Amino acid sequence: MLPLTDQTIRASLVNASRRESSDLTLPPGFDDLPWSDLDYLGWRDPRLGKRSYVVVPGDDGAAPTGILLREADARPGVRAQCAWCQDVTLPNDVVFFSAKRRGPAGRNGDTVGTLVCASFECSANVRRAVPPAYLGFDVDAAREERIAALRARASAFAARV
Repeated sequence: MLPLTDQTIRASLVNASRRESSDLTLPPGFDDLPWSDLDYLGWRDPRLGKRSYVVVPGDDGAAPTGILLREADARPGVRAQCAWCQDVTLPNDVVFFSAKRRGPAGRNGDTVGTLVCASFECSANVRRAVPPAYLGFDVDAAREERIAALRARASAFAARV
């Protein structure tokens, strides 16, 4: 992922009002983020408990898509699997986030939702080495495939918003 600025992130939010964009609090350690190891930028707003943000890079140099998310009040009754990284050895919980659609649909209350890692650590999850499944298993190719799948799922969610 290419490094982003505060202004780029605020301008990228497609489903937030001007006030919500101005209320955005950047993630802690924003200036020191490992951009090359991120497939998307996701964080919880430290001031507003149920509010989170995700910024998904655009395809082929297009502008990134920022999405304001709201965490559901209830947590899944069983341990859920993240819809984006699909990691089966999750270090943290998975929660349901919803996002208003952009434009008139969102103003009329239309939303989309997804189950995502609570701390948005999907990029780290897909980069973890997987145990070889069989003799001759290409661990590096499997990792690259998981990274590509994460990027595709995050982009698909951004497109649905």
